[in-house]
Amino acid sequence: MTILCATRGGEHAIYAQQKAIELATERNDDIIFFYVTDVSFLNHAGAAILVDVEAELDKMAEFLLLMAKERAEKAGVKADTLIEHGVFRNALKRAAVNIDATTIVLGTPDETSITEREFIDQLAADLHNELGIEVVIADNP
Repeated sequence: MTILCATRGGEHAIYAQQKAIELATERNDDIIFFYVTDVSFLNHAGAAILVDVEAELDKMAEFLLLMAKERAEKAGVKADTLIEHGVFRNALKRAAVNIDATTIVLGTPDETSITEREFIDQLAADLHNELGIEVVIADNP
């Protein structure tokens, strides 16, 4: 069984990572920590800039994911990492299907995020309905 834990880094993302680690420990599941880079906001920039920005975002994602993986492994959980590109919702669905995820863990936005809680709730419902996968939302304390 595999838990796909979407993460974005930062203090609030640790709550989702910790929830995934707790679930994996209880269920004896593996975890894949997942990060999506999306440079579509740079559509009008030159190709060289897009490649540079995407490469830098990927480096940051690798670092954040390795920290999460290390926390999971310290808790005795087998973990791996996955970075995808594109629109978050589409990339998450693709990854869930490709790795045959049995559970998806999503975090909630913090007060500075442009993402609304309603988006997360709707995404969770859509993923469950479309893929038949359990989706757990890890609320921030």
